[in-house]
Amino acid sequence: MRLGWGPVESLRCAWEHGLSELVEFLVSGGPVMVPIGLCSVVGAAAFLWRMAMVRRSAVVPRALTVEIEELIKQRRFDDALTTCRKNDHTSVARVAEAAIGLRGRPRPVIKERLEEVGRREAAELERGAEVVGTVASISPLLGLLGTVWGMIQTFEVIQVQGPGVIGSLAGGISQALITTMAGLSVAIPAVVAHRWLLARVDDLTLDLEDSALQILDLLGAGSDEERT
Repeated sequence: MRLGWGPVESLRCAWEHGLSELVEFLVSGGPVMVPIGLCSVVGAAAFLWRMAMVRRSAVVPRALTVEIEELIKQRRFDDALTTCRKNDHTSVARVAEAAIGLRGRPRPVIKERLEEVGRREAAELERGAEVVGTVASISPLLGLLGTVWGMIQTFEVIQVQGPGVIGSLAGGISQALITTMAGLSVAIPAVVAHRWLLARVDDLTLDLEDSALQILDLLGAGSDEERT
């Protein structure tokens, strides 16, 4: 005969009880909780996706950058192009390939091309961050919509049943507060995530610009030596 629950059973029961309370809490927030919940899922998915894409090793890996620069210094342009094409999943490789392909051309021409490629790479890095920013913007508005919805229901109850029915009034007020809290609970971490992504993109863009200028200088130095 079992006199008590083991730790596994206790944890399972606590989990089931907590989950049922959470579901009941969310349902009590009314229909506006559905779009707020969707916003939380979309925002989290977009953040995790972009967080994986803005890793330094996926944009400006140090070892690859040094390898390309060394090949350019040695005037081994074919090897440098091969290396860039093998690593074309990185931004620095695409920028370097564009620059090496224009070697021998005037510096302003190469620089203009690098700026064009750099703008495209920066836009690619920022892609997805606007999704997180949108979630951060609309979640509190959805919470406010739920608040208005709950207050409308409260006033309808007052109009029909009178102000003395406390239990009926509490439902509308509770719904109004729940949606406000839910909207803010989604918006606050979304704002933090959005700011982090933008700061990360800025840092990587600066690193990419530094690498592009270094490659441009190496190509220019090589052209000067060949002319002399």
